[in-house]
Amino acid sequence: MAATSLTTAFTATSTSNMTNSTSLSCEMNQVPSHPLFISAYCLVSLISLAMNTITMRVYFCTSRRLQSSVTIYLKNLAAADFFICLCLPLRIAKYASKSLTMRNIYCNFGATAFYLNMYASILFMDYIAVNRYLKIVHPLETHPLQTPRAARNISIVTWVCMSTMACIFLFLSTSWSVESQPLTALGCDAISSSKLSLLHKITHSISATIFIFVLVSLVFFYCGTVRSLRQTEQGQGRACNPKLRKSKRNMLVLVVVFCVCFVPYHLVRLPYVFLKPLKNCSTAHAFYTVKELTVLLSVLNACLDPLIYFFFCKAFRAQLSLRKYQATSSWQLTEAPGETRKTSNEDSKGFSTPRRQSVF
Repeated sequence: MAATSLTTAFTATSTSNMTNSTSLSCEMNQVPSHPLFISAYCLVSLISLAMNTITMRVYFCTSRRLQSSVTIYLKNLAAADFFICLCLPLRIAKYASKSLTMRNIYCNFGATAFYLNMYASILFMDYIAVNRYLKIVHPLETHPLQTPRAARNISIVTWVCMSTMACIFLFLSTSWSVESQPLTALGCDAISSSKLSLLHKITHSISATIFIFVLVSLVFFYCGTVRSLRQTEQGQGRACNPKLRKSKRNMLVLVVVFCVCFVPYHLVRLPYVFLKPLKNCSTAHAFYTVKELTVLLSVLNACLDPLIYFFFCKAFRAQLSLRKYQATSSWQLTEAPGETRKTSNEDSKGFSTPRRQSVF
């Protein structure tokens, strides 16, 4: 009888050890897609940083006394995209490093700043859509929300609210962090305590609510714009004004960029947060990889937003053309001064013209 009980205890212990070793090996498995993520984020980081640096220089280093409300929103959108680019090196370091300190720095500071600017970008895209919708539907009057003062106040309130929420989350996440964290756990959510896990679920639920509101409003504004243009064409009995058709195209660009970048992420993020922990190791790794791919897709928004600046802001296009013209002129003056002098000498030998006319 004693031998039977001893055998049973030994079997149970062996089964428990086998389960623990399986779970540990599941955690210890390195995600095969991490090198791919590192390469992709490095490429996206370089492209987006270069494009948004040019955008920031055009918007913030050019003196313009009068700024429209849509220009103010575009400037804030450019700032949010630029700050996202600055957060990407921390995300790359998290993938590349196995240091627990590096992971804690990213999960507490880098991820907070990343998602703060991502949802600020989402909100400013919605503000731009509202502004364009009001301009198309009510072209002969200026709504109070279309004034530059209202745009500045809305932008300040948005940044203050988002920063306050981020600071609260940062304070609670550092206060409720677990002292002994598994180094091989997947994602920031896997290394948090039960309180912090609940905070993550609440935060992602609020973020999803903001996303759904913005998505519905964007679709509504685009449909309203199309309906207004059709009514204008039917009333006039001819094709609509090219400027109105251009406004419709701009709204379509905004909606397409938003849907491509943010819809896949939010379709995956909430199930990923609420269905964890997953017992099957392969399923957990697959779910984690899909989630990280959608995050990478959302980061592409920082590369695609310059298209929005180009289509929506006439002053932005003018500044780009001016800088291109200045660069071309300076290159011609520095590269071919001898040819210019040679040409002028040959012209002077062939025929005589007044000095004033030779300048032109």
